[in-house]
Amino acid sequence: MSAHHAAWQAENDRFLAVALAWLRLRLERRAPPHPADAPRARAGDPPGSVWDRLRGRGRPHPAHGALALLPPFSGGSLDEQIDEAAAELKRFESAQRLPALLELARLFGLSRFERDLLLLAAAMELDTRIPALCAAAQEDPAKAYPTFALALVLFDEPLWNALSPERPLRRYRMVDPVPLPPHPLSASPLRADERIVNYLKGLDHLDERLAAVMRPLPGHDTGLTASQIPAAERALRAAAGERPPVIHLLGADAETRQVVARQVAAAFERPCFRLAADALAGGADLDTLTRLWERETVLRPAALYLDDDDAAGEAAEHALARFAAACPGLCFLDARDPRLPGGRAMTTVEVRRPTAAEQRDAWAQVLGEDEGGAPARLAGQFDLSLPTLARVAAQALADDGGDPAAAAWEGCLAATRPGLERLALRIEPRAGWDDLVLPAPEQALLRQVAAQVAQRTRVYEEWGFARRMNRGLGINALFAGESGTGKTMAAEVIARELRLNLYRIDLSAVVSKYIGETEKNLRRLFDAAEDGGAILFFDEADAIFGKRSEVKDSHDRYANIEVNYLLQRMEAYRGLAVLASNQKEALDPAFLRRLRFVVEFPFPGPAERRRLWQGVFPPEAETHGLDADRLARLNLTGGSIHNVALNAAFQAAHQGTPVTMPLVLAAARAEFRKIGRPVAESELRWAEPALGAA
Repeated sequence: MSAHHAAWQAENDRFLAVALAWLRLRLERRAPPHPADAPRARAGDPPGSVWDRLRGRGRPHPAHGALALLPPFSGGSLDEQIDEAAAELKRFESAQRLPALLELARLFGLSRFERDLLLLAAAMELDTRIPALCAAAQEDPAKAYPTFALALVLFDEPLWNALSPERPLRRYRMVDPVPLPPHPLSASPLRADERIVNYLKGLDHLDERLAAVMRPLPGHDTGLTASQIPAAERALRAAAGERPPVIHLLGADAETRQVVARQVAAAFERPCFRLAADALAGGADLDTLTRLWERETVLRPAALYLDDDDAAGEAAEHALARFAAACPGLCFLDARDPRLPGGRAMTTVEVRRPTAAEQRDAWAQVLGEDEGGAPARLAGQFDLSLPTLARVAAQALADDGGDPAAAAWEGCLAATRPGLERLALRIEPRAGWDDLVLPAPEQALLRQVAAQVAQRTRVYEEWGFARRMNRGLGINALFAGESGTGKTMAAEVIARELRLNLYRIDLSAVVSKYIGETEKNLRRLFDAAEDGGAILFFDEADAIFGKRSEVKDSHDRYANIEVNYLLQRMEAYRGLAVLASNQKEALDPAFLRRLRFVVEFPFPGPAERRRLWQGVFPPEAETHGLDADRLARLNLTGGSIHNVALNAAFQAAHQGTPVTMPLVLAAARAEFRKIGRPVAESELRWAEPALGAA
């Protein structure tokens, strides 16, 4: 606590002590004299009255220690003491910094009567002698609480509309009548809000009901890059008006949007709080929160950051928009498609991530330039905000492994995973090029795909192709072939080669029957994948990329829109998008023309099947008498060969024997039945002599 604030706190305590003493004196004057003290009361001798003994002159108060600092007033009669206390209170009105009660009355435009009414309600929390005095003043032992009727006769210049819902005391929830049937409003107990009572005592903190749904906006010390400063300046100009509009922040970089909001709020010396849409979905009273925040911005100016995380439901998004429309003061709205009711003005500011060159420079400052060009590779592959980049870099430098560049790459992979983990299944790449059994042309085509992903930054940025092209910068491929021919393994091989995250997306789960939901699911998916340029593997692509039908109704029209939207996002996606389909002929020809690569995965021939059988059993697995040449005659795909080998291994483990030809043959018969193909004994009869020999 600063010395200046400590001095003000002492003066505020003194003011409260005088104000409470003034209030007690007025309550005593209103109370009828005690029968035993009537002669003295008539003689004007207040020290002998029973109400003077109730007031406990000079006794420290347990609820507020500052009252002990108040000496007895020197006047003789109650009226003289009241005048003396009023004169003492008048002195505080000329202070350079007003006491809390006077400052609150100024901020909200309270009349003198409303200020006194608020003091009466708050006194119940500040002085334990007030209840008895209220009961005496109302001549009813059961009414040991303040009421509006008591205030009307207790204070000067009464206002009958002081507790109107449109007047400040009730509009801003400073004083609330507590319903007490069958009493009317004027006879109901008055209760001062806890936040207001604490404010009067000099304790300035966020209201607990607001604190339950709001948090201070996280701070980042990384600042802004040169390309981001214009966005912050635009937001600052918008916030400088007398009635600033809602500042709508757009862009893919959530952390930088928050940095901009914090910097603008700091320019006006205001704290900034974050309210998420999902907090409003929990059943919060929106009208009450709106009034409480409006009151809070008057008590201490603050900024609000309304965050629609795109995962909240439609009801929460609508509630957030309503709150933004009614929210006074400086308000930032982080939402993709806001629709503010009530016609409140809104200014849109787009906040972009740092450019690739700026990210490269940031990496170079941390890692230094090296012969391998690690800063360029990191900036080319990952699109990070400066706060995220700084965290990853700090962890990489703290790593004792000895290679900060490698640690930074792994840190970037980890940092970009959380957004996709909720939307897709991550596949840990384990297969290498030696595990992939394909004809040479297809192998070469897959290596070309990997090479384009690795070199896209050099070609697009350094060689200037991105400046001449506004579409088609994404790298996409179709893997077509029967199930089990190696499409997923090929994606694993590329991901392992490039050291990238691989996510499998089931398009049949992404497609929704509700209009607009498919596009929303795809948008979330691609937005989350952009940060790390992950490899997206769309399985069962024919579920959405089937031949577009003639438009006969609205469902056909929206189905075609979904296909077009996915094509556009794939072309704009900076990473690699791989579509897998078992039925290439079912795909729309127009869609095929827009793909950069189409890789056919043929049914493996005898030579490929022999290689598959030779490598399907790990070196640790115990085998006996297996003949790869004979097994290659089984007309199975690589996926089926893997299943046969695994089932045979489990059976061998159960029997306690090595994996033998009879076990493989039994597993093969089961696999043929599973895939719906008839068991061709002619294909299996070749094995009988070998089985007999075994």
